[in-house]
Amino acid sequence: MSAETGCLLMGFILYMSGICGSSSPKVCALKGSSVDLPCSHKNPTSSPTWYTQQSAMHVWNELYADGEITIFNMTEESNFTLTINDLSESNETLYCCKERTDDQNYCQDHHTELYVADLQVKVIPTTEDQTVNLMCSTSCALSEKPAAYIWYRNREFLYEDWSPWYQELVSSEEGVTYSCAIKGHEHLRAPDVSVDSVSSACFTVTYSGGRMCSYQQKPEDEPCSITHPREVHVQMTHTTKYFTVNCNSSCLTVEPQTPYSWYWNRELFTNCDKQVMTIFGGQPELISCAVKGHEDLLSDDVCTDNNLCWTVNYASRRICALEGSSVNISSEYNFNKWDPIPKTWYKITRRSDLKAESVSEDAGSIIRYYDNRKDQHTLTINHLKKSDSGAYSFGHKPNAEDWTQDHVSGVILVVTGLKVTMAPSAEVIEDQRVTLTCSTSCPLTDNKNYIWHLNGRPLTLPESQNKHLILDPVSVQDAGNYSCVVTTHQNISSTEENLTVKARGKSLLIMNAVKLTLLSLLLPGVPFMLYLKKKTLTSTAEPSNKMEMLYESIALSPMNPAAQADPAEQQEDAL
Repeated sequence: MSAETGCLLMGFILYMSGICGSSSPKVCALKGSSVDLPCSHKNPTSSPTWYTQQSAMHVWNELYADGEITIFNMTEESNFTLTINDLSESNETLYCCKERTDDQNYCQDHHTELYVADLQVKVIPTTEDQTVNLMCSTSCALSEKPAAYIWYRNREFLYEDWSPWYQELVSSEEGVTYSCAIKGHEHLRAPDVSVDSVSSACFTVTYSGGRMCSYQQKPEDEPCSITHPREVHVQMTHTTKYFTVNCNSSCLTVEPQTPYSWYWNRELFTNCDKQVMTIFGGQPELISCAVKGHEDLLSDDVCTDNNLCWTVNYASRRICALEGSSVNISSEYNFNKWDPIPKTWYKITRRSDLKAESVSEDAGSIIRYYDNRKDQHTLTINHLKKSDSGAYSFGHKPNAEDWTQDHVSGVILVVTGLKVTMAPSAEVIEDQRVTLTCSTSCPLTDNKNYIWHLNGRPLTLPESQNKHLILDPVSVQDAGNYSCVVTTHQNISSTEENLTVKARGKSLLIMNAVKLTLLSLLLPGVPFMLYLKKKTLTSTAEPSNKMEMLYESIALSPMNPAAQADPAEQQEDAL
């Protein structure tokens, strides 16, 4: 087997290749942005010095500032901060701040790891044929949480939202491109993508650039079209001396140079990105795979010896559910018949550290078998709370202290609330187009029906039964408090959001006419008083009676807006 088609590996090498956790601070910042790295030295006695590591040689070199891209702020008040502007991949390395008198090995234990993230529209197939999800994705989790995400369609602003997920399912559509940006970094927009085709086995995406094109061995600034499989599985053959594993799929048009990610005992194995691996020796282990860049579409586990392995596969690896609803997390397992340790469900949380806790009914969960089959187990969680979000695993209690962010295990559950968002804003001028979105922090796993409410009453028009409510053109009658309801076994509603619509032009004339009509109904003597007013004002500047004072206190907008210097602005001010 050639190096171009697969990897030839020894089992014990794989077994010892797990990624060790590191206590060093990690910083991830967006490519093209700026980042500040504070000095990690606890008690510097003078101005410390910054060093970087050449990873290939493991040598620490002194860093020199150029005053533009690299800037030192060497004061105690600034914590001896290092600022790097216009970040690029060349800045991705280890940084250390120390006194010149410190030991040469000081930086090995006291450094900061800097990662530079590029922005990419990630395309993820759904459980439904012919559709995909879009996600505004970075190659590493940004240290500074994005304030909001901005989406573009055909390079035109579409909407701004708090979730990185595009709020609609997308089908293939010729000539339609999508892009995204992070608020505050709009100039660092992700390369455009278009969904060319979606089938039951494959989906094809054209990228105008970015890291996905580098997987196809093209420069990242050149466009590329890539066909991805919707799902993969590990095909294993073995002899008495070795195992051969193939990351296979039913998609026949995947490019031969497509890179793959392999997982050994649910840990990312970084020494091979080929489709095929041949393994000699080693202990019975779990193996799974994914297409690189699409690790969400992870294969099921396979084991080199089913009698000695404990394998668990899940109906779905990622679930997005509404706060207050119920969810079923299903697993199918093969157990080691010589392993007496009881199995149960565990929740792994990743806040300041990794923790694994057994799921108990005290937390509002109900554990039950599915269809009374002993090799299937379902965890049901009722009355979901956002604190229920996390990774759920069935089996032995995992050793969370040995986990890293590259581990894959169980099902990722994200519990989201409902929120009404309005674009372009919640305060608009009449005749504009306004889009209201029943927004969630992730695409809901199951198909949902939506009902929109205005001032507490449901809207009955067909267009008010969708995730988006489009008011085009919006009128003053559309102003009010909006909420959306998702229909499940128990209807779940968002909080109300107010839409303000300012009148303009013709509407002001109508409003003035209504004012005069009401005035004439309330004050039958107004025409006569107008006549009296004209005569009285020839002799005195003050109103002659209380009725005239009441009339003068009613402010009318100009009846001829077109005669004003700036009609729209003055009419808005009049309101």
